[in-house]
Amino acid sequence: MSKKIALGGDHAGYTYKKEIIADLQSKGYEVKDFGPFSEASVDYPDFVHPLSKAVESKEFDFGILICGSGNGVAITANKYKDIRASLCWTNDLAALARQHNDANVLCLPARFIELADAKKFVQTFINTPFEGGRHQNRVDKINKCY
Repeated sequence: MSKKIALGGDHAGYTYKKEIIADLQSKGYEVKDFGPFSEASVDYPDFVHPLSKAVESKEFDFGILICGSGNGVAITANKYKDIRASLCWTNDLAALARQHNDANVLCLPARFIELADAKKFVQTFINTPFEGGRHQNRVDKINKCY
């Protein structure tokens, strides 16, 4: 079964997003681009909110958000109860986000990583399974308010 991937971000991530979409499509993934659709300055929440809702509702298996630092998109996506968005700038972080945190949204800092690395992080993220076990208990506690 092909994984469905939602992509979005802001103007700083636009170029990387286009390249990652092409890479994912060439590998047979079903993708949806939530925008933006140019390098013109935009407000990233306008694209992060619809993507997060679509991933949260399980319309998509994973989301990938790309902006300049990755911080704004991660903060916004993590406002959703069932989103676990992880800012990753190394391949090990992308793997651990899935293995230990069952992250379902990968956030990439386009101004701080190379495109080739971003593509590698995406593949690692979407192909790394959640380990469960002792990590499941921790993930279950994320949305609890004390």
